[in-house]
Amino acid sequence: MQCQVFNWRVILRESLFRDPLQKWGSGQSSHSVTRVTDEFTHPGDADYRAGRHSGDSAFTRTTPKFTHGFRGRTLNISGGLRGAREYTKMDTMPLPSASIAKTLGEPRGLIFNIMKFALHDGPGTRTTVFFKGCPLCCWWCHNPEGLSAKPELMFFEKRCVVCGECLKVCPHGAIVQEDGGFRTTEACHACGTCVDACYAGARELAGRWVTVQEVIHEVEKDRVFWEESGGGVTFSGGEPLFQAHFLEPLLDSCRARKIHTAVETCGLARHDVMRRLAAKVDLFLFDLKVLDPDKHRLHTGRGNKSILANLEALARMGANVIVRFPVIPGVNTDRNNVGHMITLLDSLKLRRIHFLPFHSIGTEKYRRLGLSSQGIEDKGSPESVAEGLAREFAHHGFDVKVGG
Repeated sequence: MQCQVFNWRVILRESLFRDPLQKWGSGQSSHSVTRVTDEFTHPGDADYRAGRHSGDSAFTRTTPKFTHGFRGRTLNISGGLRGAREYTKMDTMPLPSASIAKTLGEPRGLIFNIMKFALHDGPGTRTTVFFKGCPLCCWWCHNPEGLSAKPELMFFEKRCVVCGECLKVCPHGAIVQEDGGFRTTEACHACGTCVDACYAGARELAGRWVTVQEVIHEVEKDRVFWEESGGGVTFSGGEPLFQAHFLEPLLDSCRARKIHTAVETCGLARHDVMRRLAAKVDLFLFDLKVLDPDKHRLHTGRGNKSILANLEALARMGANVIVRFPVIPGVNTDRNNVGHMITLLDSLKLRRIHFLPFHSIGTEKYRRLGLSSQGIEDKGSPESVAEGLAREFAHHGFDVKVGG
């Protein structure tokens, strides 16, 4: 899966979408997405499942095709390109929550990490739950394992001792030996068999299905640290609102236990979902990246109409919002974007903003997933640029902070 496809239409020669209730590899393939809309479609939406999509002509415009090999799969992709990202129906609409809840008795969600003692994801010491799956594909994403809405295999090459156990146990014949090592092919179903067999820890699965009670049981172990620091639980990702059917009961459970909640969001969600959940969230950490819609679409893969509408709705509702501005020199630090952001936030009376300097620490994660590296390179000093922006916003009366 490559993380830099923008204004795209994806036609997969083979679909990888399978029923998550079945073991990977046993499900029947379904048709792939041939049109992706600018509006986010919520899991369970009947129109989406029926294949009825709506989108603006600019987003689905036809451009020359680009063919890219991803672990042996060939994708034909139309759109503004900086590589290729594997997109299937599962990536866009990953979690058929109604069937999962009916079959397993309660909602289940896909997460890829629970981080203890997080200091940059809201007030106090936090426990951060990372949801898997995101409707955006930002060039600078430092959590690429949170993009796809299905479990993925991560390979830590430096840990591999070339023992060959993974080759022996793989039930799908997806591992081949070459160049003195092992390569995982497109036949991989992320079943985890090789992970269990790898005593060196060179293979890990990013993504596991969990219940609400399993998450609550884990995060409550940190209650003593929250109470001392004024912290709580942060739901991050990926995009938590991408799994709203799972996020909502988690928020309800936290509220019943008097646990402070924060949701870190890109803002791309159905408007009714955002409004409904707003009353259950103590703090929104709302990423605001680029205000120009074409530039936003270029650098994230989607337009920002719904994002800005949701931000305005939260402001009108009086929700507790901290705007987070990822500082990406050469992308969103130009005078036009900065000036329009000051005007917008001032008009919405959103006075708190955190500046998050770009960093490249996620580069190695792309390699572990078998992806190309990030599409952004360090330009100058993002930290010094962030400090300068903070001073400018403070001059206009904003409560600013550099870092989360």
